[in-house]
Amino acid sequence: MDWTWYLLRFDGRINRALLWQALLIVALLAGLLEIAGQVIGIIGGTRSTLKLGIELDFDFGLDDLFKLVDPRASHSPASADLATAILKTSGMALFFWIYLATAIKRLHDRDRSGWWIVPFFFLPGLFSQFADLLPKTNWMLPFSLAASLLWLWGLVEMFAAPGTAGHNRFGPDPLAAFDEGDAASPAPGWDQNRELEIVPPSASPPGGMHVKRGA
Repeated sequence: MDWTWYLLRFDGRINRALLWQALLIVALLAGLLEIAGQVIGIIGGTRSTLKLGIELDFDFGLDDLFKLVDPRASHSPASADLATAILKTSGMALFFWIYLATAIKRLHDRDRSGWWIVPFFFLPGLFSQFADLLPKTNWMLPFSLAASLLWLWGLVEMFAAPGTAGHNRFGPDPLAAFDEGDAASPAPGWDQNRELEIVPPSASPPGGMHVKRGA
């Protein structure tokens, strides 16, 4: 597999299994970065214990991305946490790129434009980030319901629904490529002509000759 194309490029198609695999890869990388950040905190004296854990997040743990556009969030970390902040920011940028690359290729597999990532991911995320600033009235209920339905729809589209069969406008069927690879190297069958040896009649012993018992 071309891992650069798989995790970093936006052209082509991937199936559901590869998107789930990308989710697991990002969860593992996020866990490693979290451990690295905690170790830096212990060395710097801002933490005293190490906490281990891996969390699966279907938006690849990018909730902090929406905090960047929220004026209420703090964007100037203390100098003691500067190394941790740099590590976290770098990881968030990498995870966001991987999410876009794999999610868009998965949308291509569903024969959808990559711009569907906006209603499936960005709009629900922004609504969730600023929901507490919206007025608590009944007329906001349809907007909240719409955001939840869009997020659920995107979840089903990208992680559960099968891709379009055959070639579409974004490329060949990724599952068909696996099937063709299997068909190109079929399991060897029994070749009767190679297993059987035809002995000409002249090779048989002449009449009257017998094998002695006990020989």
